[in-house]
Amino acid sequence: MSDHICGAGCNHFSHLNDPDLMGEFAEARKNLRAAIGGTPSPGVLGLAGVTQRALPSKKAGEQVNHYYVPANNKTVHWGYFSKKMDPLLKVESGDYVTIETVTHHSNDDIDRMVKGDKGVESIFHWDAKGKAIDRRGMGPMDHPLGAGGGLGVHVCTGPVYINGAEPGDVIEVRIVDTMQRPSGNPDYRGKTFGSNAASNWGFHYNNMVTEPKGREVVTIYEVDAKGEQSWAKAVYNYQWTPQTDPFGKVHSIIDYPGVPVDKNSIKPNYDVLKGYEIPVRPHFGMIGVAPVEADIVSSNPPSYTGGNFDNWRMGKGATAFFPVSVPGAMFSVGDPHASQGDAELCGTAIECSLTGLFQFILHKKADLPGTKLYGLNYPLLETASELVLHGFSVPNYLKELGENAEIKICEKSSLDAAMTDAFNKTRRFFMDTRNLTEDEAISLISISVDFGITQVVDGNWGVHAIIKKAIFPK
Repeated sequence: MSDHICGAGCNHFSHLNDPDLMGEFAEARKNLRAAIGGTPSPGVLGLAGVTQRALPSKKAGEQVNHYYVPANNKTVHWGYFSKKMDPLLKVESGDYVTIETVTHHSNDDIDRMVKGDKGVESIFHWDAKGKAIDRRGMGPMDHPLGAGGGLGVHVCTGPVYINGAEPGDVIEVRIVDTMQRPSGNPDYRGKTFGSNAASNWGFHYNNMVTEPKGREVVTIYEVDAKGEQSWAKAVYNYQWTPQTDPFGKVHSIIDYPGVPVDKNSIKPNYDVLKGYEIPVRPHFGMIGVAPVEADIVSSNPPSYTGGNFDNWRMGKGATAFFPVSVPGAMFSVGDPHASQGDAELCGTAIECSLTGLFQFILHKKADLPGTKLYGLNYPLLETASELVLHGFSVPNYLKELGENAEIKICEKSSLDAAMTDAFNKTRRFFMDTRNLTEDEAISLISISVDFGITQVVDGNWGVHAIIKKAIFPK
């Protein structure tokens, strides 16, 4: 296997230019909008169903399928990865899967982000009798905050099982296309909304300069659902006020995912960020495969298998590579964003539901030597022009911190440690995959590699290294 780098027009095991595939995704866009808007449309998926269709083959003997996974209370898991889950579907290397993802912040504005959307309504349903999805996080079911304890907050769609994937292999995930999920409320037809919560876990929270200093502020943004507008705008913001959930528990801070916000309890401020246009760059903040170290793992801290590493470059046209640690890899995706800056400083991005078209490629362990995937023990991201390596405060916190690792990692996080890990991985990348000496690698890193702060809010802080592919010998 050669160290192939896919570029524009590449046909390497790909149907990116397949009119049938792209036609299906365009049809999915239309059908999703029609379904959410309450208008029947041929081919609209039911709430539970995963569909499958064979695609025309580009190679003799090659069978490629396209699956569609809607987001609803039967297809998502909330706040955790698990190697013990039953997969939603099993796919072959080369197959495509369109996956709907839903933001866990939808209840920040129920009218705009939940009402009228049957899939989202099924996920967030919560009344005095019970919740549609009870476990929200990897904590105990009898946690005082609620089942799962909020130790993991993301609504994750999956898992997808890749046939033939075994520990030591690498899964390549190509993000072929994305689309914003439109509001299901007829009052907001043609619009998409997202929420940004300046929260208690944000980096800024203990460094406020205006009163009241201990405040959490939610800002609702509008995004063009058709994707024809490259910017988002703020609609209004409000300070979090104590919210009483349907079970009668009062949440004085944002501490449990999916608590419905009573619009009569807040004071909306519509005079916010007037004239500002925020660049839209849709991406998935939480994407990865299941780790082997524990049966159930919080979605919050990222690790060597990916997860919540919150890199805004993980959008259309990007490719992610994840080391496999359990049979089938068990891929899940969630935490969709309309936009985010490096660091995700206040704790969240524009949290906005998103649908993605993914292709899965399996790279077997025996084929990895001599390629950019050799020795891969972290999430690697590739764009048309860059390779992005991810370092963390503790690279494999589950293995290194033992019992209660999800809590301990929040005490261990530091940018110094994350920077050291990113440097170590970059040095090894050049030495192991490009056959450079250590001295060559260090010099090249210093003069050509850009290091950035990925995030400082996910428990296991991240620093990424950006390698420009143009530096490689032609």
